[in-house]
Amino acid sequence: MKFIGGGECGDLFRDFAWEQSPLGLPDEWPVELQTLVNVMLGSLQPMLMVWGPKQITLYNDGYAEMCGNRHPAAFGHPFKDLWFDIWDGVEPIISAAYAGQGTSMDDIEFIMHRKGYPEETHFSFSYTPVRDRDGVVLGMFCACSEITNEIMLRREQKSQQEKLLQIFEMSPAGIAMLNGPTHVFEFANEEYYSMIGVGRDIIGKPVAEAVSEVVRQGFIDLLDTVYRTGEPFSARAVPVELNRGPSGERQKRMIDLVYQAMRSSCGEIIGILVQAQDVTERLAEQKHRELISHELGHRLKNQLAMVQAIASQTLRTAKDIASARRTLSDRIGVLSAAHDTVILGGIGTSEVHKLVNQMVELHDDPMAPRIFVSGPKLRVGSRPSLSLSLILHELATNAIKYGALSSPDGKVDIHWDVIEHHPERFELVWTERGGPAVVAPEKEGSGSRLIKAGLAGADDSRVDIEYDARGVSCRISAELVSFQREH
Repeated sequence: MKFIGGGECGDLFRDFAWEQSPLGLPDEWPVELQTLVNVMLGSLQPMLMVWGPKQITLYNDGYAEMCGNRHPAAFGHPFKDLWFDIWDGVEPIISAAYAGQGTSMDDIEFIMHRKGYPEETHFSFSYTPVRDRDGVVLGMFCACSEITNEIMLRREQKSQQEKLLQIFEMSPAGIAMLNGPTHVFEFANEEYYSMIGVGRDIIGKPVAEAVSEVVRQGFIDLLDTVYRTGEPFSARAVPVELNRGPSGERQKRMIDLVYQAMRSSCGEIIGILVQAQDVTERLAEQKHRELISHELGHRLKNQLAMVQAIASQTLRTAKDIASARRTLSDRIGVLSAAHDTVILGGIGTSEVHKLVNQMVELHDDPMAPRIFVSGPKLRVGSRPSLSLSLILHELATNAIKYGALSSPDGKVDIHWDVIEHHPERFELVWTERGGPAVVAPEKEGSGSRLIKAGLAGADDSRVDIEYDARGVSCRISAELVSFQREH
């Protein structure tokens, strides 16, 4: 028999001492073995043959690479000698082939020591029984490929994808990945669900179906444009109406939004990465801070007038210079404490009666009181306490300038309580009587805007001002739990 080609393994076939092999001389081999050997030597794909009762191993150059440092010693010897370290996994397959049963696997994993150290390996292969004309199994023919590198690469890619998804999941912004021209949700992190409303079933659905309320708001058109052109879209504080309330009611939210086209390895647009951050509360807080900052400027402008009014009131009722000095010093100290409350931002919780009494000490005369207060002991959170302190001082300042406290006979009544409601609400009512006739202002000043801004940090905060001819009244209310919550 003539061995044709085959490279290094072809030389092994030609130089091997076959007379000492259980297979005998090649010229005496069965025609099936002779044919398959030359097929194997002519193939670039790794191929293996196991032949005869002794399961003698024959292979080509492609398979030799998979043998590691066991080649060439393994050539022409029993198959078990080659793969002794993984024989428990190989033996059932080779036995099945010798029993006439073929086996094919896309991926089989072994821990091999073929290079002198343990390593994870993966192979795709098929074991095919080889029969003679009478159907007797003579051996096994195997075409195979080592796919270890491919498996490791896929594993690394999967690991990178999982890491990327973890990064997306931990992002403080809402992240969603949309697939295809209909923008089907492939992934959304927890923050994105929180933004659109927890409990929605969106994965595998187009945006137009999963978040249908955005269709008429023009967002599908924006997605279509990004998908068609590849040009990113970004905008800050975009108003979006979302069905995200407890009962699915629509809420207006302000969203920072970015749409970025995702491309395949060949540059084709395959989807859109959505980055969205709900900035509604932050903008509201910023607006409130600006209002407070404006109020600070407003109050600083009134400082001289305020000190003058305190001094005038103190000197008018004081018995002597010494008592006037003490009273004036105390009241200016209260004024300073009130401003510290504003400047420090209402750090820590307080109580309603303390805030009210702080204002009373500043604006009323204990010898001839004109501000009367009543109400239960109630705790108030830091942010609402700051707002309430500012509102009370603004109401008192207005009362001194224009209202009941600008008249000798004028009085102010302040009462607060908890209203039985679902949920319970805090309510404070400021009522002025005995002052000049009240006329509603034609123009709203910064002080009025501060009052109407309500209690920061408290849910469903409301402020109602009535300009009754007999005197101004102001009703301030908010949901109780949030009014008392520490922020």
